[in-house]
Amino acid sequence: MSENHAATTPESTPLRRQPVQQRSAKRVERMLDAAAELLQEIGYDALTTTLIAKRAGVAVGSLYQFFPDKRAVVQALTQRNLERFVTAVSERLGNMEHGHWWDVVDSLLDIYLQMHREVPGFSQVHFGDVVDVRLLDDRRTNNRVITDALANLVTNQVDLPPEQLTLPISIAVEAADGLLNFAFRNDPHGDPEVLAETKALIKGYLASRFGE
Repeated sequence: MSENHAATTPESTPLRRQPVQQRSAKRVERMLDAAAELLQEIGYDALTTTLIAKRAGVAVGSLYQFFPDKRAVVQALTQRNLERFVTAVSERLGNMEHGHWWDVVDSLLDIYLQMHREVPGFSQVHFGDVVDVRLLDDRRTNNRVITDALANLVTNQVDLPPEQLTLPISIAVEAADGLLNFAFRNDPHGDPEVLAETKALIKGYLASRFGE
């Protein structure tokens, strides 16, 4: 299948098996929470399955029932972060009164910045490029997964067919990704001047493509 299919969420799964019982599902969530905390504290390179299991309060054998390695744990965590991002964006777009791309871009970047500052581990792996540029889906780059998700969300916001949305949104995502990395390179909270310039650049570009 080509990279430009329209799925909004990753199609591959890092889980060896899906938790069937509620107790198992909660145990997997504890593992993901533990991995997020450890990523925030020690980073991806120092992360191990043993540390994750210990922090989650489970036997390492229990972790291996669901995940083959630490990469799979971080992949599942990143997928969870993506789902939360898409849900938050969808709710914001559904509730806001906007007649301008400036408002939409503000909302998207503000949600991303909030996750960067508040969600444990997000600042270390973002949407997965630190681990693998195809961590979310082995058929698409991580940024392409984000692009497809956003294109689906904004289809009803602009008077353009979906096929005309993908390239501009892809360019905006790639530009924002690089600029946000720059903003957080020397400032853990994000350089406010760089963030403001990022918003201005993305707003201006999308407005030029989608109209005011």
